[in-house]
Amino acid sequence: MPTQVPWLIFLLPFISFLLCGLVLRPFLPKFPKLAGYVTIAAVGISCALSFWVLGAVIAAPNHMLMVDDITWAVVGDLEMHVGVLVDALTAVMVVVVTCISLVVQIYSQGYMEGDTGYTRYYAFMSLFTACMLGLVLANNILFMFVFWEGVGLGSYLLIGFWFHKPSAADAAKKAFIVTRFGDLGFLAAILILFANTGTFDTEALYKLVATGALAGSTLTWVAIGIFAGACGKSAQFPLHVWLPDAMEGPTPVSALIHAATMVAAGVFLVARFYPIFSHSPEALLVVAVIGAFTAIFAASIGLVMNDIKRVLAYSTISQLGYMMLGLGVGGVAIGIFHLSTHAFFKALLFLGAGSVNHSTGTFDMRLMGGLRKAMPWTYITFVIGALSLAGIWPLAGFWSKDEILIAAFANNQALFTLAIITVFMTAFYMFRAVFMTFHGEYRGGAPSEHGGHDEHSHGLHESPAVMVVPLVILALGAIGGGWVNVTGFFGSLFGHGEAVAREISLVEGFFGPLTHPLPLISLLVALAGIFLAYAMYIKKWVSAERITQSVKPIHTLLYRKYFMDEFYEGFIVKTLLYNWLFKLFAMFDDSVVDGTVNGTAAGAAGAGSALRKLQNGQTQLYAFTIAIGVVAIAVVVLLFS
Repeated sequence: MPTQVPWLIFLLPFISFLLCGLVLRPFLPKFPKLAGYVTIAAVGISCALSFWVLGAVIAAPNHMLMVDDITWAVVGDLEMHVGVLVDALTAVMVVVVTCISLVVQIYSQGYMEGDTGYTRYYAFMSLFTACMLGLVLANNILFMFVFWEGVGLGSYLLIGFWFHKPSAADAAKKAFIVTRFGDLGFLAAILILFANTGTFDTEALYKLVATGALAGSTLTWVAIGIFAGACGKSAQFPLHVWLPDAMEGPTPVSALIHAATMVAAGVFLVARFYPIFSHSPEALLVVAVIGAFTAIFAASIGLVMNDIKRVLAYSTISQLGYMMLGLGVGGVAIGIFHLSTHAFFKALLFLGAGSVNHSTGTFDMRLMGGLRKAMPWTYITFVIGALSLAGIWPLAGFWSKDEILIAAFANNQALFTLAIITVFMTAFYMFRAVFMTFHGEYRGGAPSEHGGHDEHSHGLHESPAVMVVPLVILALGAIGGGWVNVTGFFGSLFGHGEAVAREISLVEGFFGPLTHPLPLISLLVALAGIFLAYAMYIKKWVSAERITQSVKPIHTLLYRKYFMDEFYEGFIVKTLLYNWLFKLFAMFDDSVVDGTVNGTAAGAAGAGSALRKLQNGQTQLYAFTIAIGVVAIAVVVLLFS
């Protein structure tokens, strides 16, 4: 395989960004959808090249391809190289990113049709995809950080795409600022690594860890710093608050962020530096604990949300927690396996929500109902995505989720308990969404408040083929994605040829989970969650309103998202920072900084006034002053001679 191919995977979407942003404008009056076609072509070719790279990596002896670096800069003894690292993790990730991005770009042709920012949208989407691919391909941690920040920029531009809406502008700023806290930890880890090793090269860092040259508390703090960055991008507790608000962007953006780019970046980062984590049991425990807690924490909030996109947003946070738990207790293969299957069914669910909005003009499930008759394709594919997310056999989510449960059960019973409770919650809130949206009677819908698609509320209708076909493609992935591991693909791919310290022994192949009783238990738990949703929202055997009233304080706590936004914005920002810290800084600035400057100026002005009185132009006064000086000098000389 030519060594230029991995470079092209990243460069093609970046070239598409430049074309859409700088070149295509004169051609738009005649070809209004040109930007969409250019982006789809660029991402489509990148997707084809990604499969080529994956095949080459599978065939390679160590599941790794050698690609020459490019010297970027030389500063003294330090040489900086730009290069790509094409190993098993890279190969899987570029396939996931380009596949999901391609489907989303095609779907966007229908969803964004007629939007005044159509070309700008595709420019930003190209940039977003390019930065994610650059992050995945980068062979050193410094350039990884550059693309890491590029992903943050892309998410800011796309979440705030409809910037004329204050809620969208605020959501974009919130995402950008909250993730900066995690990025600070990532940057600190990079600086500690370079100070202790003198290199940014990923493979060189692997070797230093393997030989023990990088070890002890330094290694642990580096791992914690890297995980802090992952917590920001992957919305792990307590940096999860930006992700639900990110729903203010166009729905295809939500699908791309939640399935294959922004949030997947954090999971990828931990997987990329798993050799560091694997030598620090403390860091791995932190990853697993935060992941398990985030999974059940977000799932509990998803139980009461009424906006279908916010239900899916909290589902994403919960599933990202699952991935982190998988990395913490099982290793790279298990975590990335779930990331890969999740990409398909979560993109499917978000695009299904966009299809519903396209017809009803709302995301509020209380205004939906009865859509399965008017939107059969959307209904069928959405149910497939919900079943896969709930972990129902034999869909993709069943296999990847149960690998995590088996690993958690083998390593930490407490974390397994949190994970199995999350299984029940996930099944319940997903089928609560299915039943409220597609079953019962239609409750009227509403004019769209998400981007000005008012024309979509003129009557219930199935979405056009350009939106339905991507749903079908993703549904096939949600059904058969688990078959990829039929021969233990992920275990064999990541268990060899990568500098990992722990052997991946839990991934035993596609039928491996069936040799363990836990998958059957988790399946029954998920079915119980679905049955409860059926009893409450279809048969009405159990009154949802009565339960809500009987546990009103708990419902309020969940609906208000544990008051995390109020805590951050009310206490941290307004009280702690604005009323205390910032006012203290203002007092210090006024009293000390300005006081010193103003005092110095006043002293100089006072001295000038005093000296000015001596310079009055009277010659006799000058002579008298000189005489006094001469006498004073003479006295001093006589006294000390």
